[in-house]
Amino acid sequence: MTGTSDVPATGGAPAEPAPSGGDRVHHREVDEEKLRNVETAISYVLRIGVVASVITVLIGLVMVFRHHAGYFSINGKISYHSVANRHSIFPHTIGQLGAALSHGTGAGVIVLGLIILLATPVLRVAVGVLSFIYEKDPPMTIVTLYVLGVLIASFFLG
Repeated sequence: MTGTSDVPATGGAPAEPAPSGGDRVHHREVDEEKLRNVETAISYVLRIGVVASVITVLIGLVMVFRHHAGYFSINGKISYHSVANRHSIFPHTIGQLGAALSHGTGAGVIVLGLIILLATPVLRVAVGVLSFIYEKDPPMTIVTLYVLGVLIASFFLG
């Protein structure tokens, strides 16, 4: 057997030709296009999340001030404890939030807007997981899944 055969010396299938300069440029363009698509998706997630949150909070504020016109004139002491205590008008549990939203209270709408704001970076990490799957990058997919799991667990563990 001479060394001019198309079959490599290892006995396997014919070797694929090395990518030419044009092939490398094409792969680089495809990779750059994938990267642009991922960056665009992430920017949309962040933009939509923040805008939705701001609009929701503003709607809630309008509802609160419409139903409680006395809030326009702030008299007396304002403290964090008056807003955060268990007897404030703002819901503190998911059940209270559901009840507040079903009754159409502005405080419930404000808290919903804040939850949207908190969920935005979590959704961004979820899109990151999908982007690494799309880019076929298993190590980064695993790392980003771990980060997503820690973020979600932190909401439940306090």
